[in-house]
Parts: sequence; C-alpha cells; structure tokens
Amino acid sequence: MTHAPTRPAPAPEPAPPTRPGLIRSVLAFLRNVWRQLTSMRTALILLFLLAVASLPGALLPQWSLNTSKTAQYIADHPTIGPWLDRLGFFEVFGSPWYAAIYLLLFTSLVGCLIPRLWEFLGQLRAQPVATPRNLGRLPHHDRREVAGSVDEVADRITAGLRGWRLARRVEERPGGAAPAVTLSAEKGFVRELGNLIFHFSLLGLLVAIAVGKMVGYEGSIIVNVGSQFCSTSPASYDNFRAGLLVDGTQLSPFCLDVRSFDAEYTPAGQATSFVAEVGSQAGSQAGTDAWDPAALQVNDPLRLDGERVYLIGHGYTPHFQVSFPDGTVRDYAQPFAPTPNDPNFTSEGAVKILDPPGVTGDDVRKHQLAIVGIFAPTVFLHGGIMTSSYPAANNPGVAVDVYRGDLGMEGGRSQSVFSIDTNQVDKGALVKQARSNLMPGESITLDDGTVITFTGYNEWVSLQTSFDPAQGWALVFAVTLLIGLMISLVIKRRRVWFRLTPPPAGGDAHPVRADRTVVEVGGLARTDQAGYGEEFDGLAALADQPVVNR
Repeated sequence: MTHAPTRPAPAPEPAPPTRPGLIRSVLAFLRNVWRQLTSMRTALILLFLLAVASLPGALLPQWSLNTSKTAQYIADHPTIGPWLDRLGFFEVFGSPWYAAIYLLLFTSLVGCLIPRLWEFLGQLRAQPVATPRNLGRLPHHDRREVAGSVDEVADRITAGLRGWRLARRVEERPGGAAPAVTLSAEKGFVRELGNLIFHFSLLGLLVAIAVGKMVGYEGSIIVNVGSQFCSTSPASYDNFRAGLLVDGTQLSPFCLDVRSFDAEYTPAGQATSFVAEVGSQAGSQAGTDAWDPAALQVNDPLRLDGERVYLIGHGYTPHFQVSFPDGTVRDYAQPFAPTPNDPNFTSEGAVKILDPPGVTGDDVRKHQLAIVGIFAPTVFLHGGIMTSSYPAANNPGVAVDVYRGDLGMEGGRSQSVFSIDTNQVDKGALVKQARSNLMPGESITLDDGTVITFTGYNEWVSLQTSFDPAQGWALVFAVTLLIGLMISLVIKRRRVWFRLTPPPAGGDAHPVRADRTVVEVGGLARTDQAGYGEEFDGLAALADQPVVNR
C-alpha cells in the first residue's frame, strides 16, 4: 500500500514588527515636551517673553488703572484700538496669554530647579572625583620634583588646602612600581548654591507677585482738603483695581480726614516738599470720634491695618456760585486736573450741572449747564489767554466757557469728570453761551439771567490705598535674588589634582630615593579669566620649591 508523500509544513510567517501602543506614544510625546519645557534654555526664553509681554502694560493705558483714558485712547485710534482691546492689551496683567506665559515660566522653573537641587545635594555628599589618568591634558598643568617623601609632601599639600573638599587616595601603578598618592580637591560649591538661591528666589518672587495679584487690591481717590474719605467698598474709590480673588466685600474699613495740605516751592517753581496733615481711623476706631493725627508725605505711606495709604498727587478745586433765574443760589466745586507737562499747575476741568432748578420734565436736558475752563494758580495773561506762571496759588483765576443744553449723561456712556462730551457740542445739543476770564469775586451773566461767580478755590490731594499681603515676601525674595546673583558672579568653581610618586630609578648609579617626590598637578576651572591661573601657581607651590633635576 502506497502512501502519499508528506509535504513539509509551511514555515510560519514572521510576525509583523510590533508598534508602540497609543498610550506609549502619548507618554513618550509628553515626556519629550516636559524635557523641553523644563530646560534652562526654555526658562530663559519664557522669562524674556514675560518681560516683552509686560511692555504693553507700561506703554498702553489699562482699564483697571484709568478707564476714561483707556476709552479715549480707543476713540482716538479707531482702527487699531478695538483690536488691541479684543486681544487684551488694555488689561495685560489679567489677560489669558499673559497668564499662560506666567504659568509656563513657573512650571519650567519648578521642573528645572528641583532636579538641580537634588543633584547639588548629591554632589555635597559625594567625594571629589578621582584624579584623571593624564593630567597633562588639563588647561592648567605643572610637574616638579620636590624634597621629601610621598607622605610628607602629601601632608604639606593637605595642610595648604584648608577650606577645600579633599579626598586622599592610593593609586596602584603597573609593573610593580611603588604606589602613588593622589589628592583630589574641589572648591567653589558656594557658586552653585548662589545660582540655586538666585533661581529659587526668582521663583519665590513670581509666587509672591501672583499672590499679590490674586488677593491684593489698589484704589485711588481725590479728596478735597477739609473733607473726609472712608474705605468701605470699591464704590468709595474713583478707581479700584481688585485682585482675582477679591470681591470687594472684605475690605479693611478705615477713614481719613484731610485737614490741610502744604506745598513748598523754590523761586523757580520747583517743588521741595508736599505734606498733608490727616487724621486716621482704623479697626475698632472707625466710625468714632477718635482720630489719630499723621503727616502724609510722598514715598512715606500711612499704614492702617495692613493697608498703605500713599500721597501721589495734588491739585486745585475752583468754587463757583450759580444764581439761577428762579432765584435759587447753589454752590458748586469740582477738582480740576493739572495739565500734563506743566510744572506751574495750569489745570483743566468742568463743572456739570445736571438738574437746574425751575425746570422739569424733558426741558431739564435742554437747560443743563457746564462750566468748562482752566484754573491758573498764579494768573499770567498773554493775548487774552490765561495760563499759570507759578505752581502756588498766589493770584488764582479761571478762564471759563459756559455751555447750555444736553450734556449727554442719560445715554449711559461714561464721561470724564474733567471734560464734556464734545460730540454733544458738534451736533448742536450743547451750545456755548459765554466765555470770560474771572478773578475771585467776579461774575459772568448769561442771556437768561443766570449769574456764575468765581468764589475761590481749595486744594485736593490724590490718595492711593494698596493692600498686598505678599509684598514683604516679595522684598525678601528680591534681596535673596541679588545675594544669590552676587555669589554666583564672584565665587569661582575650580578643581585641582595632585599625583605624588617617587622619582623613577635611573639605574644603579641613580637608585630610587625615598626623600624625593615627583609632583604632577592639574587644574580645571570654569572661569579661568577670573584669575585661576594665578591661584593655580600658588597651589602648585604647596608641594615646596622644586629641586633641580639631574
């Protein structure tokens, strides 16, 4: 019986090469991203980007600091202004892109510094590295023969290396030669410590600034001399900038009574001092009749329950008395803003009268008044134009334009307290009625019998309150940052190695002598330009003066 020949089993096909799974690929990608993010180069790039991103906050007006100026900037630049507003350039430090740079820098510094810290601690525990085999390849090298045995020379060198981290080892030599003694010494670890102090202080400074931005707040207010101000809510301020975690319901209440303001000037008009005499109440004193007197000066804040009150400016408030056609007499006063770049305090402003008496209904919007003009502390007239020739109020006067009509306040659009809406003038809703230069006691009469009298002035002070619980820590980190920077710049990191061997035998005529030692020295430093070359010569001389070779 015949059998069919058996066919060999087909060889198994090679398995296709395995590919890493999706999870492994994602982990590898994240690991590479993390390595790039936590590199020192990335941290430096992000630090540079943070500095560049902060420039718009200093060069452009910010909503949180000056709403009217920001709105005016957008109105003056109708093309680029709205785009800058959409991109957050008028609220730089609260914008998402600025926060992203800030958080990336913070993450990069943390991921970069923690491994460096562990590495530095490991270096402190470890002994200096062993002596390289070929010291002649190092940047600094010396070879000499000195008197004394190997152990004696090693003891001399060790005594001269006080303050260095030192390791002494015995090194076997080939061919049955006498063993060599090696000395490994390191110095300058404080340099790396200073570098770490600098970077950790930078990290701490970023944290302190972030905490201050989240839980701190600032407010500014103009207060007339002779008036009081109480900090109870954000509505008490002219401008209020709250931190991200501040809702305005937990402000520390305090009150100020601005009693007087004195400014001193040189004959040329340069200011020499500003002093505001105030009374203050804080904590349990608030709302009582107890006042603590204080003198408020520039760069010398008043501290009240963790808040600081700064004197940041001053100006003048002209007073007007208005006699209306129905016989009603009212007094009005409004702070005027000093003209920029005018050291003589020529000031501009507007008094807006929204509810003239004797008029009701829709007629009110047709009879509103605005006294717009210039206040000069010391009047100087040139061709009928009034300016000020000195910052002190030696001869005060005002130049006013009086408007009647609709001030445009009912539309809901914000207006500056120092000016009127010129659009209302352009479209005829607000019409100029009179113009005049007035000295104290002088009046101007309108066509309907309204009499406006300039009755005098008083001064106002601009105050800023600031609460930042992390400010003290920011100062500490700034100081330690400078200390760490100075240490890292001054201290030099360097290493030196010594190999001590008996001199080689020169035959029967020159046997090996135990009272001589060949000293080979090698040095390595990262900052040779800082003078390690001179120091190396002194280190090499620790082995004693060389003996002339025969």
